[in-house]
Amino acid sequence: MSTPDSEADALLVARAREGETRAFEMLVVKYQRRIERLIGRMVRDTDLVQDIAQESFIRAWRALPGFRGESAFYTWLYRIAVNTAKKALMDMKRDPMVTESALGSADPEDEGPRVENTAADGSTPDAVLASKQVAEAVNAAVEGLAEELRQAIVLREIEGLSYDEIAEVMNCPIGTVRSRIFRAREAIAARLKPLLDTRQGERGW
Repeated sequence: MSTPDSEADALLVARAREGETRAFEMLVVKYQRRIERLIGRMVRDTDLVQDIAQESFIRAWRALPGFRGESAFYTWLYRIAVNTAKKALMDMKRDPMVTESALGSADPEDEGPRVENTAADGSTPDAVLASKQVAEAVNAAVEGLAEELRQAIVLREIEGLSYDEIAEVMNCPIGTVRSRIFRAREAIAARLKPLLDTRQGERGW
């Protein structure tokens, strides 16, 4: 089902495919921050994020003639960014890792949900501390996941992609996506359980 946003993208893509570089530049401006956030969750070295993002857009520009519009443009672009990040890390013989700074970004302009390190205004110091502990535990749990589980849960819970879109990005069946997200959630819940049980014990629940 098309949306005004996807229709706007399709129009810009069509113009870009005809050689209008300004149209592609508008797509870059629109998605640069999201692509950099995605890469930032895969790459420990933050100095590399912008370079990999730039390489992703260059690859997307070169591959644009082959884009048939069978999926949303940003889904197609995400897949290119993920593959570009993986290739860069393989070239350096490094493993993709989620960074705590990316998951707990303090930038108020970042879109989409993320793990917060503070409780709501008006909370007691106890609640603030508990919230911070939970956020740190979640970050650690996500970072400890296997690469395919980490990528699936980040795309779903942080980037907000649908199961179909994640299947497209990860190039796997939707059933595999559901399985990976389920396993990731179970692993995170298991990591959080001791902390939550401790908090309940302290409160006498």
